[in-house]
Amino acid sequence: MSTVQVVTGAGPVGWTVADQLATQGHRVRVLTRSGSGPEHPNVERLRVDVSVPGALDAALEGAAAVFHCTHGSAYSAEAWRRELPSTERAVLDAAGRAGAVVVFPESLYSYGRVDGPITEDTPREARDGKLGVRTELLRQREASDTATVSVAASDFFGPRVLMAHAGERMVPIILAGKTVRVMGYLDTPHSFTYVPDLAAAMIGAAADPSLWNSVLHAPTGPALTQRALVHAYAAAAGVPDPKTGVLPGWLLRGAGLVHRDSRELAEMLYQFERPFVLDSGRSERLLGMAPTPLAEAAAATVAWWRARELAPAPR
Repeated sequence: MSTVQVVTGAGPVGWTVADQLATQGHRVRVLTRSGSGPEHPNVERLRVDVSVPGALDAALEGAAAVFHCTHGSAYSAEAWRRELPSTERAVLDAAGRAGAVVVFPESLYSYGRVDGPITEDTPREARDGKLGVRTELLRQREASDTATVSVAASDFFGPRVLMAHAGERMVPIILAGKTVRVMGYLDTPHSFTYVPDLAAAMIGAAADPSLWNSVLHAPTGPALTQRALVHAYAAAAGVPDPKTGVLPGWLLRGAGLVHRDSRELAEMLYQFERPFVLDSGRSERLLGMAPTPLAEAAAATVAWWRARELAPAPR
């Protein structure tokens, strides 16, 4: 790869991609509206609204790859449909003019409600709600003349992962010795993807043209139950296993009748009420990568949360 890499967005994925690239010696440009991103000698942070057509051309000059890691302003199909397709078109068009491949982190939503492990060959044909929006985005990328790679991951965990089932809904609660309440069921198998593994897969895919114009799966460890993940965090923190409970599906669905955020969460309950297993074996072989062992990933996650709690409050 060229030593010029562009990352849009500085959430947990964009930040981690930029940090890994910079650590590897690449020159990195991070584009956000706020100018945020990792502080590193190899990172240049620019204030750019990537959704504006034409705004990207100068920032993409000399870039070999664009890692498009922005997300919608709200967790809803309405916001996603209004914002994401046009933003991705602007990025794809600008990257095409620059001769850069675009790498996307992707969810498993487009696979819909499936039986059995989700492989790279599982049809991506979901149509409704947020699931359908992700399908539409994948089809737009496939139709583009710009080279792309989409790297699909399951629910995130790891450093910098805040608003997630395995983030603020688990780790700080475990550290505080309080009761952890999860969606769905405690003992149903569910795949969780460690964000540094997703970032590494995206970087590896960008560097290998034979993997372009495909959908890969981020290296993801064996599916585990939410109870087992809580135990892994507690073990990493050196604290007793906390009490655990569930947020009943009927309660979340009922709240969704009057509360939008609950309604959006309820749409995804199927992932936690029945086995939801990501098979990343083929992609791991293509990328020459393997998922980080759970104990190591849990330890890094807990360490990040503890450091965050000790950090001085911004003035």
